[in-house]
Formats: sequence, C-alpha cells, structure tokens
Amino acid sequence: MGLQPFTRNFDDNSTEAGFQFTFHCDICSDGYKTQFIASKTYRKAGFLRGIGQAASIGTSLLGRGQNIGYAGERAGSVLSERFHGMSPEWHKEHEEAFKLAQNEAMGHFKRCPKCNKYVCETDWNEEEGLCTEDAPRLNVEIAAAKASVQKEQVWEKARNTQLFSGQIESKQTICPNCGKPAGQGKFCSNCGTPLTPGKCAKCGAQNASGARFCSECGNKLI
Repeated sequence: MGLQPFTRNFDDNSTEAGFQFTFHCDICSDGYKTQFIASKTYRKAGFLRGIGQAASIGTSLLGRGQNIGYAGERAGSVLSERFHGMSPEWHKEHEEAFKLAQNEAMGHFKRCPKCNKYVCETDWNEEEGLCTEDAPRLNVEIAAAKASVQKEQVWEKARNTQLFSGQIESKQTICPNCGKPAGQGKFCSNCGTPLTPGKCAKCGAQNASGARFCSECGNKLI
C-alpha cells in the first residue's frame, strides 16, 4: 500500500532497526527529524536470519534535498525496491511509523495557500498568512534596503574622496664637484664632497649643497 506524505520534500532515514524521517522546508531546506521509533520485529529472535539480503540495508541515509518521497513516484514500487526482503510485519510497522512521523512533523511547518509550499517558521509571514517568498516581511525588506543604500553611499563617498594631494617627484642629488649621482648621504659617494647646505662665512646665509657662491651676497663658498 502506498504512503501519502504531506510533502515530497523529506528523507526516509529508516533502517531494519527502526524508523525515522526528516522533513524539509521547501524554501530554506532546513530539516526537522522525527523521533526514532524502534522496530518490534527487529527484536524478534531469528529476525536477521529471516530477512536474508535485507541486512545489507545498513544505516544508510538519503541525504537532504533528494526528495525521495512516496507520492507521485509509484510508492509501492519504491518501497519494494528500497526494503526488498523485509518482512510484511516490518512493512506494516514502517507505514504506521510514517503516519506518526507526519503528524509529528506537520506541527513544525506551515502550508502557503498561494504557492502550496510547506515552510518552516523562519520562512512564514504570520501577519500575512503566506510564505516569505509570496509575502516578504516589510521590516526585513526595509532593513535590507537601508543597508544596501548605506553600503552604496559608503562606496560612492570613497570613490569621490581624494586620498593624496601631494606631488610625486623623483629627485636625484648630483655632486657639484664630480658631477655624478651623489647618493642619499651627507657626502658624495664618489668623491666625498660635502653635500650639506653651505653657510656663507660672510653673511651667514644657508645655501644649497654644492653651491659655489652665496645666493645672498655672492661670496665665494668653495
């Protein structure tokens, strides 16, 4: 007998030892895992010898988002393939456990009357009675819009801000004695001529490095 889930977006985590299901929100895919229901037939003596190859089912999980449901997918065929070799009693337990799991999970989801999606509380607009895709929360949209505008204003301000107003110059000191680049020290790196500003012995004025005559009185410096 096929099982009819309230949503196709679920995983069947059942094993031969018991039954458990994870139902997912149709928007964010967050899941709600139901309580584990132990299989009574699993505890019966000789169970493993009677199910043969079904023991290989192990504890494999389906994983989120695979949407392995029963409705619309020939439920009887799906069941027979996944749990081939399980006893009729086990299958009956599985069906009953699935019904209980759905009743448990439905309390954690809302069905949107517009798009028919089953969504979690996070994606449900309580004021409008619709999912947040069909009726976004205004306070959230306003906050997001303000943040977007503020971010753009920050970038615009940065683009229009002049961070450096000086001139970029590359200066090289030439030795007045040998005519070669003198380096960055106080003396020429080639001939040793002092490169510090010269003080005129006559008027006391400071002159540029290597100047031969005072720029104020014309007195010979070198």
